[in-house]
Amino acid sequence: MKKRVLVTGGAGFIGSHLCTRLLKENKEVLCVDNFFTGSRDNVAELLKNPSFELLRHDVTFPLYVEVDEIYNLACPASPIHYQRDPVQTTKTSVMGAINMLGLAKRLRARVLQTSTSEVYGDPDVHPQPEDYRGRVSITGPRACYDEGKRCAETLFFDYQRQHRLPIRVARIFNTYGPNMHPQDGRVVSNFIIQALTGQPITLFGDGLQTRSFCYVDDLVEGLVRLMAMECETARPINLGNPTEITVMELAQRIIALCDSRSVLEYRALPQDDPMQRRPDITQARELLHWKPRIGLDDGLRRTISYFDALLARNQSAVHPLQKVG
Repeated sequence: MKKRVLVTGGAGFIGSHLCTRLLKENKEVLCVDNFFTGSRDNVAELLKNPSFELLRHDVTFPLYVEVDEIYNLACPASPIHYQRDPVQTTKTSVMGAINMLGLAKRLRARVLQTSTSEVYGDPDVHPQPEDYRGRVSITGPRACYDEGKRCAETLFFDYQRQHRLPIRVARIFNTYGPNMHPQDGRVVSNFIIQALTGQPITLFGDGLQTRSFCYVDDLVEGLVRLMAMECETARPINLGNPTEITVMELAQRIIALCDSRSVLEYRALPQDDPMQRRPDITQARELLHWKPRIGLDDGLRRTISYFDALLARNQSAVHPLQKVG
């Protein structure tokens, strides 16, 4: 029999790619999403597959289904979206974790939590290993996401200790690729859309803050390997690309790849925005035999093609061609 897999947040950016990958592995996929940031368009093609099922549901409420594995991806991940309703963001992380852990406990199913590099806050250790405890503001505008994810991790490891539940926790660093929300406020999607439309590229601060960008296919490979890992681990696993780049250099690369005339425009740095972010992926290399394989320029070209086509479709919908004669 096919293994039946639940993916919460499955119509979102990463979730939709994960669903596609699982279907290619001949698994049945139950995709759950409340469409707060996810989109039916991201999984429209998957609906043609008889092994794929889409269910509208909010993970802050219990879910009663029968599955073999659970990937819990449900939570808005960009500051624009998770700060829109910070109380709901915290509830999604915490109550969503409680409900998915409860489901996994009843089914004795393996469950994977997608945590985030945001649990490290604005780090004073670089790069960030999993045993670094972070420097996070618990009262700032990003805390709803940061602290929600930290609490979710606590719940997962308590369920592992108290109920011997087979859990996995992935700390995801900056990820990009097709199916990103065009208005999620993240630098890759922002810069690409601004470059393609000839708008100024908006840099916050001096542009010298650094990030490490992982293409979504590499990230999904890491998640699948982590779920399949047979030995239990009592720690989260970083998944991200350790190649570090300044935000200014990223903007310049995107301008060049888009053959754009956009200029750089500087704005004030948002509160609690981290100055450095780079994963130590030693554990992923040793335990999962995983490392990113898609280079930044290659991944950016694929992402630019996606947004170029998306903008063309949207423009066609707004300005349909008039028939002549």
